[in-house]
Amino acid sequence: MLAPPRGTPPSDAVASVRQFNRFYTRQVGALRRGFLGTDFSLSEGRVLYELAKGNAASATQLCAALGIDAGQLSRILRRLTERGLVEKSAAAGDARRAHLRLSARGRRAFDKLDARSTADVAAQLAALAPEGCERLQEAMRTIEQLLSGRAAQTEPDVLRPPRAGELGWVVARHGALYAAEYGWDERFEALVAQIVADFVAQFDPRRDRCWIAERNQRPVGSVFAVKESAEVCKLRLLLLEPEARGAGLGRRLVHECIEFARQAGYQKMTLWTQSMLVAARALYERAGFRCVAARPHAVFGVPIDGETWELDLRPARAAGPSPGKARKPAQKRASARQ
Repeated sequence: MLAPPRGTPPSDAVASVRQFNRFYTRQVGALRRGFLGTDFSLSEGRVLYELAKGNAASATQLCAALGIDAGQLSRILRRLTERGLVEKSAAAGDARRAHLRLSARGRRAFDKLDARSTADVAAQLAALAPEGCERLQEAMRTIEQLLSGRAAQTEPDVLRPPRAGELGWVVARHGALYAAEYGWDERFEALVAQIVADFVAQFDPRRDRCWIAERNQRPVGSVFAVKESAEVCKLRLLLLEPEARGAGLGRRLVHECIEFARQAGYQKMTLWTQSMLVAARALYERAGFRCVAARPHAVFGVPIDGETWELDLRPARAAGPSPGKARKPAQKRASARQ
C-alpha cells in the first residue's frame, strides 16, 4: 500500500525535534559567548565562511544563504568591516550594489576559525567506531533532506531484490508509517509480517518476486508479486517513504510487478487496497487496474473500506469479422466501355 503524507505532525515528533535542537546547540557550543574560543559570534563566523567559500558576494546573497534579515546582516557587516576583515567595492555594472570580499586579515581569521572547527568536530567523532561515523553521516543527511524539503539525490533510484534484513525493514516501515499517518494498530503490522513470512516460505523464483526501491544507497520503497493461483498474481505491500513520493518510483514499482506477472504467464493480477489511499489508487488506475469489489471493515482498528482491484493480463484480441460471417467479395462493376 502507498500512503500520502499527512499535514499535522505528531506531537511527539515536535517534542523530539525540540529535544534534538537543545542537545545539538549545546554540543556545538552555539550558546557560548565566543564561537570556538574566539571573539566572533556564531553569526559572524558564518558570514566569514560564506565569503571565504565564494557562496555569496552581496548582502542580498548573504541574507538568502544565512536566512537572516537585512538589518541583522548590516550590523554584522559593519562590525566585520570596522575590524578590517571585510572589504566593500562597487559591483561591476552597478555602482549602487556593494561587492563583498574578505581582506587578507579576514582570510587569516577565517583560516583560524576553519581549523578550529575541523579540530572540534574531529574530537567529537574520535570516540566513534567507523560504523558509528557512517550511521551519524547517514542520519545527518536524512535530517537535512527531510527538513530542507528537497531530495538531495546523488545517485539514480534503483529497483533491486531485497538484501539481508530488508524484509524486516518492509514490515517495520509498514507498521510505523501507517500507524503515524492513519492510526492503524499493530494488527496491520502483524498482517504484513505474515505476508512476508508466507512469501519466504513459499517462494518460487519463477512465480514470485520482491523489489526494493533504493535511493542514495538506502531502501525507500517496496512491492511484491505473489502467486495467488496458477493464473492469478497478487500485487502486495506497495510502500514508499514520504521523501521518495512524487518522483515516479511508485509507478515504476507497479510497472515492474505487471511486467513480471505477464512474463511469468499469469492471466490476471489482483490487489487489495483501502479507499482512503488516494495516491496508490491513482497509480493502480493509471496502470489499468479496475476496482471490482468494496467492503467496509475495521481490521486495523479504524473503520475503512477495503477494495479489490483487478487487471486483465491477457493480450488483447485483434479486431476482425466474427466467425461464420465472412464478408462476401464485392462484385466487380461492369466497365462502361465494352
